Amino acid sequence: MYTKILVPIDGSASAERGLAEAISLAGITRAGLVILHVVDAYPLASNVLRAQDFEALRDMLRRTGHKLLADAAFEATRGNVPATLLLREIEVDRVADCIEQVALESGCDLIVMGTHGRNGLDRFFMGSNAELVLRNSRTPVLLVRTQPRTPTRSRPSPRTVSHTRAALLA
Repeated sequence: MYTKILVPIDGSASAERGLAEAISLAGITRAGLVILHVVDAYPLASNVLRAQDFEALRDMLRRTGHKLLADAAFEATRGNVPATLLLREIEVDRVADCIEQVALESGCDLIVMGTHGRNGLDRFFMGSNAELVLRNSRTPVLLVRTQPRTPTRSRPSPRTVSHTRAALLA
């Protein structure tokens, strides 16, 4: 079904949940993972006055990214799932554009991302890389909520991740 799954990570709880689901899905489908961390220091650069301070900030973000990737690789290894690790730096592009570019370049047939599930003003002001990827990607996307919603009806929604997993096993 899937042979290569892209998983963008950023150290958030939603990214960790997306990684866990991707590892589970890869184990079921015998797919490999491409685990991606994007260093996007430029929005922070406006707060940095000296180029030297900016370089120090970018170096710190790179080190953090490498640590996140190493931790993700450990989790993939625990799940017996092969993983390729990528750290990309962007200057002008949006993170969502970088994710889609890596999916295409790496030949991924699925992108699995965690999402905070924000809506309304939170989404308007904070934006959503997951939403941008979902809207613009030519690669299929599976979004995984940090915390599943409590169903408003008595039976579970067929769109929950557990049902997705059950459908794959059937």
